[in-house]
Amino acid sequence: MDTAILPSTLLLTLLLSVGLFFFIRASTKDRTEIAQLVSEQDEATLMPQLKEYFRARSYRVAAVDPEQNQVTFEGYVRPSRFLAAFLTLITAAGMLCLALVLSQLFPSLSTLFVGMVLLSPLSGVFYWKKTGKLEKVLLKVEATKSESHSPSQITAIAHRDELIELQRALNLKLRE
Repeated sequence: MDTAILPSTLLLTLLLSVGLFFFIRASTKDRTEIAQLVSEQDEATLMPQLKEYFRARSYRVAAVDPEQNQVTFEGYVRPSRFLAAFLTLITAAGMLCLALVLSQLFPSLSTLFVGMVLLSPLSGVFYWKKTGKLEKVLLKVEATKSESHSPSQITAIAHRDELIELQRALNLKLRE
């Protein structure tokens, strides 16, 4: 094999490994967002629906601040088995590619390099330990005055996916 091919292949494989590392790290990133949602229902009708929605999703009321009309829900969010397995699989593929390139450059250490693939389950364990945590959802419901009726405005601080599901389930609109 040409001597320039192996070092360039190693460089590209190392760059891909860096991308894989950041992909695994990003899988545990906190994706908490603030959303302003609007409901056509009044506050008295909306609050029981919100409580029932979060109860059905295994959240519990952690704190209530009646002065600010604010409720904090807590719930344990389990990590995804599929994502843990997927991260382990792509890490194994990436480690195998790196091991093959390194074993071509250093044939005497090829067994050691192929053994690196056995470290791939650590990525799934890393994801599992970092992602399984207690999530908080903070809701503040306010009545907004309109000429014909009084819609409610909800300020929600929660995980991005939880906000999307809340918006879909209760037919809420984003405030413009």
